[in-house]
Amino acid sequence: MHRQPLLDMLQRYLQQHRDEAGVVAQIRQLVANSVDCFERTCRPGHVTGSGWVLSHDRSRCLLVHHRKLNRWLQPGGHADGQSDLANVALREVREESGLVELELSLPQGELIPLDIDVHIIPARTDKSGKVIEDAHEHHDIRFLILAAKGQELVVSDESNDVRWFSHDELLDVTDEESVLRMLRKAGPVSGR
Repeated sequence: MHRQPLLDMLQRYLQQHRDEAGVVAQIRQLVANSVDCFERTCRPGHVTGSGWVLSHDRSRCLLVHHRKLNRWLQPGGHADGQSDLANVALREVREESGLVELELSLPQGELIPLDIDVHIIPARTDKSGKVIEDAHEHHDIRFLILAAKGQELVVSDESNDVRWFSHDELLDVTDEESVLRMLRKAGPVSGR
């Protein structure tokens, strides 16, 4: 089953984050019961992949200012049928930031997400008020990614901006709990 590697990864994640059993169970239920969970058409939601990107020296993290959601968030997006979510995260980081030289963090030599999250994506309407996309859930699997030194950032069509942030700078632009949770788990650390 193409979904089994994700179910196994979620089990490894749960062993390290027992306090997140509820969200793990929610994602496991979607994955176990929806053969199309990696497709953006799956409802009530679908699996996505994203990356918490740290600079080579781990002093800064990368955020994109998402055009549709109008918020600073980690790069990420739809799997579009791909079940290897680490590769989805790497692809999305490359597309949304222009960074090419990236290294996936493998704690204890195993592929374990840095974080997982289920959140609602609001419905989108056109100028006449017609619904273009219904509200749905993103079951986001997030990986820690390190960027090589000396790469230039490029803003994608999906974003208004892309920037590196120190710990303290990040706190000035967002109070989004899921972003702050990744900051607590991986850094960068505060300079204060």
